[in-house]
Amino acid sequence: MENKQPYRQRDHLEYPKKTMFQLIEYRRDQIPEEPAYEFYGKIVSFRKFVIRIEKAAAAFHRFGIRKGDAVTICLPNIPQAVDSFYAINRIGAVSNMVHPLSSEEEILFSLKLSESRLIIAPDLFYEKVKKAVDRVKAETGVLVTIVVCRMQSELFPHLALAYTMAKGKDFLKFPDEEPHVLWTDFLRGADSTKLPQIDFEQDRTSVILYSGGTSGTPKGICLTDLNFNALAYQCLEAIGVERMQGLKMLSCMPMFHGFGLGVNIHTVLVHGARCILMPTFTMDSYGKMLKKKKPNFLAGVPTIFEALLHLDALNGVDLSFLVGMFCGGDSLSIELKKKIDTFLKEHNAHIQVREGYGLTECVTASCLTPRDEYREGSIGIPFPDTEYAIVKPGTDDVLPFGEEGEIILTGPSVMNGYLKNPEETRDTLRTLSDGRIWLYTGDLGSMDKDGYVYFRQRIKRMIITNGYNVYPGQIENVIDSCPDVAYSCVIGVPDQKRMHRVRAYVVLKDGVEGTEDTKEMLLERMRQKVAAYALPREIYFRDSLPKTLVGKVAYRMLEEEAAKEIQNGGSTNG
Repeated sequence: MENKQPYRQRDHLEYPKKTMFQLIEYRRDQIPEEPAYEFYGKIVSFRKFVIRIEKAAAAFHRFGIRKGDAVTICLPNIPQAVDSFYAINRIGAVSNMVHPLSSEEEILFSLKLSESRLIIAPDLFYEKVKKAVDRVKAETGVLVTIVVCRMQSELFPHLALAYTMAKGKDFLKFPDEEPHVLWTDFLRGADSTKLPQIDFEQDRTSVILYSGGTSGTPKGICLTDLNFNALAYQCLEAIGVERMQGLKMLSCMPMFHGFGLGVNIHTVLVHGARCILMPTFTMDSYGKMLKKKKPNFLAGVPTIFEALLHLDALNGVDLSFLVGMFCGGDSLSIELKKKIDTFLKEHNAHIQVREGYGLTECVTASCLTPRDEYREGSIGIPFPDTEYAIVKPGTDDVLPFGEEGEIILTGPSVMNGYLKNPEETRDTLRTLSDGRIWLYTGDLGSMDKDGYVYFRQRIKRMIITNGYNVYPGQIENVIDSCPDVAYSCVIGVPDQKRMHRVRAYVVLKDGVEGTEDTKEMLLERMRQKVAAYALPREIYFRDSLPKTLVGKVAYRMLEEEAAKEIQNGGSTNG
């Protein structure tokens, strides 16, 4: 039997001085007829992909979008989203990525912050987006045009008809007024021969992703071509395969998420592999796609992989086609990793699930457990050209190996900063005595003498549910703005399906009763300002809440109380 040496990634890589589009163009030149992406069986080759990108880029340019302008993409993983992203990059503009399930208030915020004059949105959410656009006009005088995409226009005719009858027929009337326009009409007649040449610039912001703030105000994270391209090359090296060409990724993580855009889409395309686009996620559809399409790579959050263990559709299915399974977005417990690895072995997959760690401030992952070694509790070793250190919280003092402190990191995927937020940028990006810029993560952890990193907990308040970041302060601000509320506290409660679910504790003003009608009133208020995935699944009314010595609500005490409730037999399913 061959005695294979453990795989060891290189410490340093060379990164091409190209834009994201130019890397796709290069791949087109190498493998023009190989598939770039697939959407419900409809395959787009790299040659056709670049043609689609150029056509969309010409339409944006004709509209008046120029280098440095922001265009908002508010779409799920559909072809128009992928085409738009690279088309915007093609002309040197900025892709402002927004979750389609964002509330009207959140869409309004991102449009104003990015100063977008164009938003690309699905027909299903047109009415919500139009309300946000109308408010931008009323508040700033800026007219934002909505380009409406229909999923059925990218489907085979029989699937398009079925989809239209099932979901799309109620939205055929949109867009319902000028200047808003259908994507197909927006593209018509665009001339790509007049497009400007855009060269690589290392520090130019190309993408804005969003992270909620602990104070309740979201932050726009400014990322560059180098950030995304470095990630793509680092991922290939850390994964430990010679090449990805000819392989497939089940791209279910959404494009408005750093993990989805950086790993599930850009990394795959840069290396000539195929993205199997999934616009919506259900465990049933995920299991069917896994069984039918036989993807080689899976990248998702712990809740996805936990649910895989219970899918009847995968009973007895041979998963030997899997080359890599990567988990991020939330902590992968030791127990869940053991269960997943057992599941993989039982299904003839010769791999283990590998955990990554990162932040949107460095696109996504910057650390990954090695291919051939696992240290219990570790989130792995840093990517090439990425260095981690542990500092004493509140200082820049680096701690010795084994001691716990704040995780900081530096490397080529670290963001430019927060859009129009110099104070938060100064707090998060700091130049240390070595002259390098370090990203302060707000996470507690440690590192052993071999460079393995161990995540302990978050310093800042944040809840992760189904892989999405939820910021309690944002929700508390909305609840507390209600005239009937004295104060509130929002926490995450362990949940078997979502890892955590959102729970709100509310203290009402004297004389106000905590009835079901009161709950519905609060939920309706939140629906206007909070994304659907972040809405509390439970609202508990209390006469008072525990306080710290300085008078703040002791949210950790409420978290401990909820944990004990579950240990004593309370529901974990919400």
